[in-house]
Amino acid sequence: MQLLSSSIGRKILMAVTGQVMILFALVHLIGNTTIFGWLHGGINAYAEHLHALPPLVWAFRLFMLAAVSIHIWFGIQLTLENSGGRPKQYAVKSTQKVTFASENMIWSGLLILAFIVYHLLHFTMKLIPGTALVTDAEGTVNVLTMVVSSFQNVFVCAIYAGAMVALFLHLTHGIQSSSQTIGCSNDRTLPVIVRAGTLVALAFLVGYITIPLSIFAGFLKG
Repeated sequence: MQLLSSSIGRKILMAVTGQVMILFALVHLIGNTTIFGWLHGGINAYAEHLHALPPLVWAFRLFMLAAVSIHIWFGIQLTLENSGGRPKQYAVKSTQKVTFASENMIWSGLLILAFIVYHLLHFTMKLIPGTALVTDAEGTVNVLTMVVSSFQNVFVCAIYAGAMVALFLHLTHGIQSSSQTIGCSNDRTLPVIVRAGTLVALAFLVGYITIPLSIFAGFLKG
């Protein structure tokens, strides 16, 4: 397929899958904020509703797995191609429109991938030691207790905080780059998109990091 063989086609697939993952991250963040009690029954009720239809949950997981795999695979390919296309370092390296985030997309992406694996082992498979698994008579895990007990550990908090910093860096360039790839920006709108991308990335950073820090500081209890 020409879409897969050309660098433009692969960039388009990366842009689309990246935006799918941003949408997922937004929905996931909204769900996580139920820990503050704005939903009746809190995060336990949210978790119960989320897993009420197992076939739908697994179909969504497979869809996200495909999106993440495509994004990672082509991201690595394009990074290798770009580095291979410049075997010799230039005597003077241009820094125009180049940022720390843009130069380290592959590394922030790999850090996020490592975190996703850790996060799945932690709260989905419940295999990380030190997590309190309190169940009711039907064997349902108390999610609130599990989350609170986890983030009372400074090392777990540090892992999640570090991952959110990596996500912030990845999104600050990724949102701008994906918008350019699918033709949603030009010289006039690009500065606006860059600022909007930074604000969106910052909102994710603050939103996600607030939960573990609130628990670790003792503001949120199980």
